[in-house]
Amino acid sequence: MISIVYSEEFLKHDVGSWHPEKPARLSAIVEALKTVSWSGQLRWQLPTPLDKRDVLPFVRAVHTEDHIQLIRRLSAQGGGNIDGDTRVGEDSYRVALLAVSAWLDGVDWVLKNPEPAFILARPPGHHATQSQAMGFCLFSNAAIAAFYALQQANIRKVAILDWDVHHGNGTEAIVEAHPQIAYCSLHQSPCYPGTGKASDRGHFHNVLNIPLRSGSDFKDYDEAFATQVIPFLKRVAPDLLIVSAGYDANEDDPLANMNLHPQDYQVFTERILTLGCPLLFGLEGGYDLKALADSVLATLEPFTRLKWPQSAKNV
Repeated sequence: MISIVYSEEFLKHDVGSWHPEKPARLSAIVEALKTVSWSGQLRWQLPTPLDKRDVLPFVRAVHTEDHIQLIRRLSAQGGGNIDGDTRVGEDSYRVALLAVSAWLDGVDWVLKNPEPAFILARPPGHHATQSQAMGFCLFSNAAIAAFYALQQANIRKVAILDWDVHHGNGTEAIVEAHPQIAYCSLHQSPCYPGTGKASDRGHFHNVLNIPLRSGSDFKDYDEAFATQVIPFLKRVAPDLLIVSAGYDANEDDPLANMNLHPQDYQVFTERILTLGCPLLFGLEGGYDLKALADSVLATLEPFTRLKWPQSAKNV
């Protein structure tokens, strides 16, 4: 089984019909998952409600209070711009906190069950720095999840693999000084946000950036996985791998210039399965609706061919 953590509440992060980070992104994925031939292997879970879990302490472990309060205040005022790309709607603060709760639920699930989880939540998070929302991102979901995981029993190292086409500048900035968290990113360069140099290795050699030229295709990515990504992750030997699963490196995506195809993500999953550790996927970018939905299906398909032991009770 594959756990899908999703709520229709995530559709209420509405920053304008013109904006590429729109609710239809999730709707397209949900429809595809519910109609695929192996839909019976999916376990749908609602995120823990905010009145049942106070997620603010976990957010505050990563973000400044000024950052948090700006998002809360803009939402309370009915929404507004943080920068030219990043907006807050009237429900965005609450929805962003619920997204954090979903990512934490994903950590809980994969550490207790021999199954992967995919967090279908928005807003995305990997561009959000400690003190700045940017690049459509409000809270740094993957980084928050990594810090949370390290509080759990027997978790000594966490790795984050970011295959979104844009470098996760926020995630890297938050985790690069933490010796128990490793970060690896494959991203188009040059491209927004202009970070992610190969020479940036983190304070403990815990960062691996793989900038790829515009127009790179599966052959380029597959070589990077074989020669850099998998060896790096094997050296880290994480007790949990979090995947910042962005799908804007697809050929059809309007916001970048890479040439992947949805089926390529199936191979990426097969590569990381060789690590033998719990796997948590969380949605980042991807703005062509069909390519996005097909890519999520391809990411999860390899798990449908595995036989899983009996799972524990739902979290």
